Amino acid sequence: MNGAESLMQTLVDSGIDVCFTNPGTSEMHCVAALDRITGIRGILGLFEGAVTGMADGYARMAGKPAFTLLHLGPGLSNGSANIHNARRAGSPMINIVGDHATYHLKYDAPLASDIAGLAKPVSHWQHATTTAKALAADTARAVAASMTYPGQIATLIVPADCAWDEADGPAKPIAPPATPRTDQGVITAAAKMLKNGKKTMLLMRGPVLMKRGANAAGRIAAVSEARLACDTFISRIERGAGCVTIEKMPYFAEDMVEFLKGTEQLILVGTKPPVSFFAYPGKPSWLTPEGCETLVLATAQQDGVYALEALASELNAPVHPIRVQQLSRPVLPTGPQFNAHTIGMALGALMPENAIVSDEAATSGFACYAPTAGIAPVDWLGLTGGSIGQGIPVAVGAAVACPDRKVVCLSGDGGGMYTVQALWTMAREKLDIVTVIFSNRKYLILQVELARVGAGTNPGRRALDLLDLSNPDLNWVQMANGMGVAASRAINQEEFNQQFAAACATKGPHLIEAVI
Repeated sequence: MNGAESLMQTLVDSGIDVCFTNPGTSEMHCVAALDRITGIRGILGLFEGAVTGMADGYARMAGKPAFTLLHLGPGLSNGSANIHNARRAGSPMINIVGDHATYHLKYDAPLASDIAGLAKPVSHWQHATTTAKALAADTARAVAASMTYPGQIATLIVPADCAWDEADGPAKPIAPPATPRTDQGVITAAAKMLKNGKKTMLLMRGPVLMKRGANAAGRIAAVSEARLACDTFISRIERGAGCVTIEKMPYFAEDMVEFLKGTEQLILVGTKPPVSFFAYPGKPSWLTPEGCETLVLATAQQDGVYALEALASELNAPVHPIRVQQLSRPVLPTGPQFNAHTIGMALGALMPENAIVSDEAATSGFACYAPTAGIAPVDWLGLTGGSIGQGIPVAVGAAVACPDRKVVCLSGDGGGMYTVQALWTMAREKLDIVTVIFSNRKYLILQVELARVGAGTNPGRRALDLLDLSNPDLNWVQMANGMGVAASRAINQEEFNQQFAAACATKGPHLIEAVI
């Protein structure tokens, strides 16, 4: 058994069963090991930024790590934007990055780079193995690091000779560290806050937004009237009929200020105090209301579900939560209007039960959230780190993790072009995904931000051209067809309704370009 085979067997023994990859020469022994060691499904992506986004989507829905196999420093760099998003999402991910053979590094070959330096900003744990005999144990440590609550990025650098040299065999799996829990004193302090009659908000993020944590929050609200809210961009939330309603923080700083207005106490669960996404002239960056008392019930690294359930018990909260969403689908829109809001209504009317939504539609996605509040239960995956190009590959990863569920991807045309290559993987793997491209042929959010940052009240053509996606117009139908995905274009609401309903009723990948 060589080092690469010991690596793969260690991953299989640790429960890892999917590899998303775009490999190169330094990873060829790992590629060959995928052939000889059964138990890991290899999935090819045509760009590393798509590969890492797929691993993120898989991890969010599978609840365990995928691993990526990347080619040297450039491959890692290409994937870093979506590793950044995965890091912010708390997704467990193992990045195996090939390197030149240890004895070849001194020659500074053209592809040589500081892989460790490139990995550091996006990794919680990183290590460069030095011998084939150490590789299996290093792999086991990487898996354990990735599974540290709530999920971490582990990057293991593997020189080529460590992959092809003889190894001793696989290493035994290592259990991840126990998840820290909130001290009883903090729970008691939170209960006192919730009993004092002041206007209180629970602001949440992470695994607490799944049904068990949300139900505990709904029980707390039943005895305290606390508002329940989550961050603007979250990794995963269960929403729809039967789920506790959790308000979503707005995006713009001034809207966040209004959202938080009157809050006297802020209890944080798995998140940090709210701040604006960017600095704006004359506007605040720190958005917690002046005089508002803040308590951290659970950090992102602590078991927030335990903390909420313990707090509910401390308050003698009822068994059943309040603010449970009733089934209330919007009426299927008709008529001349065709925009992000009417598309959101159509999604709410037609979305199949138990769907998974990968939402990276930026300005258009915000308009789709409210109309889908009362749909049959779905998992909603958001853009976590703000680096666009996440939506389509996250949908691919989610579909690999949950092949029996329909996945709906909401993407802007600008963000979609960052990782459009993921459509090819979608077709190759025959994944059940409906991709909706909101085609406004512009970076609309940046056109809004151009004015908000005070860069000019009457921008000229040279500035606006840099935020425009026309001349020539992108043709999403042709691009999708060219990568094997069935596609259609909707230019009015009736066409969209028909196309989305048909795509939901059939298996396999389909793309709808909604020209709005």
